[in-house]
Amino acid sequence: MRAMRAVVFEEYGGAATVQQVPDPVAPPHGVVVRVEATGLCRSDWHAWAGHERGIPLPHVPGHELAGVVTEVGGAVTRWQAGDRVTVPFVCACGTCRECVSGNQQVCDRQTQPGFTGWGSFAELVALHHADVNLVALPDELDMPTAAALGCRFATAYRAVLAQGRAAPGEWVAVHGCGGVGLSAVMIAVAAGARVVAVDVRPAALLLAQELGAEVVLDAGRTENVGSAVRAATGGGVHLSLDALGSAETMGASVRSLRKRGRHVQVGLLPPSLGEPTVAMSRVIAHELEILGSHGMAAHAYDEMLALVASGRLRPQRLVTRHIGLEEAGAALAGMGQPGQEAGVTVVLPAASPARAGV
Repeated sequence: MRAMRAVVFEEYGGAATVQQVPDPVAPPHGVVVRVEATGLCRSDWHAWAGHERGIPLPHVPGHELAGVVTEVGGAVTRWQAGDRVTVPFVCACGTCRECVSGNQQVCDRQTQPGFTGWGSFAELVALHHADVNLVALPDELDMPTAAALGCRFATAYRAVLAQGRAAPGEWVAVHGCGGVGLSAVMIAVAAGARVVAVDVRPAALLLAQELGAEVVLDAGRTENVGSAVRAATGGGVHLSLDALGSAETMGASVRSLRKRGRHVQVGLLPPSLGEPTVAMSRVIAHELEILGSHGMAAHAYDEMLALVASGRLRPQRLVTRHIGLEEAGAALAGMGQPGQEAGVTVVLPAASPARAGV
């Protein structure tokens, strides 16, 4: 039996350590991918912390990946071993009503590596319905950058442009400048919008400014973030995104809007943390839009990849740290602590010791 190295946790909030586990097997409609790079995302932290209690234990986290196909299921027609790929946060079934309508990001029978099954903090990962979900990577795109495209960057791209409808000259506020928030800053600036970035970490705000944010606000030193955003933008922003996922950031995002503005909820709000309230009187009086955004379907990646290839979008600027599997467990647990580093941390499983075989 072949064995691989993977980061495993056996209880919610417990130690996540590198262990030897059996290699995955390609599902009939799926593939196995050798993970070359995988991002460390706040969604992974939610899974580890137990905010998503439906995840069976023991568990391997990780969903934001790029790698090379090594095994192909018998029903797969579009992919073969050696293909360089990434995959959306949501893996769709391809046949339900939502998938047939082109909305695979809200598939009725979706699977999610690192949530519904073992994920990509490993040397290998199995992915379902490959013909629907895999995205081919151009040869010139390096794997650490490509890993960020699988979830956070693609999620921000759809949230800003498709759901949020950001337009040139509009004001856009981004609440929370982690990986998805910084991606949103970059994408909104590239769309010609004027950006307000909000965070509590000076390093994150500095990076947002370097990416083109016109105004930065330290939420930890601002008594009323919504009022401060409205004051800085002459009455409020046209589009505001909660890119973190908390009652505070969601509330501040809605209060940042001008009349007929649009709020997009991007950061996860697990029910186990409580359901945040929305100031519906303000929503009604100002005719605000409240929208959700849940990743991006694989068929929509081409436009984003073309902008990356042209240099208009440079997601590589967001990757600030590379670590190996041995460091991933501690880094995952540290995501819930204040003072975490700005930018995107990428795990490189290939930097770990060689695979074992029996």
